[in-house]
Amino acid sequence: MQLAALALLLALSTAPAWAGSDELPASIGVAHMLADGTIVLRLRSLPPGPIAEGELTYRPADRDYEEVRQHIGGIEPGEWKPVPPWPDRPQK
Repeated sequence: MQLAALALLLALSTAPAWAGSDELPASIGVAHMLADGTIVLRLRSLPPGPIAEGELTYRPADRDYEEVRQHIGGIEPGEWKPVPPWPDRPQK
């Protein structure tokens, strides 16, 4: 269900900075993996819409964990990585 929260956070920006462009921004935040494998995403919306920031936590047992891990290109404990934007996709 956290991916739904992510979609809501990202939807708060009604007219993203890349609107009208085929190119998405390189990053919408950062990901950090804790020693126990938990992935913490710190995300933000982009102007010109309302600014929103949020933090989502994915534990290894969470349903969307592997999808998030693959989306950020893999990550190891202690590592920080940029989070690329998710492409538009149908809701689960």
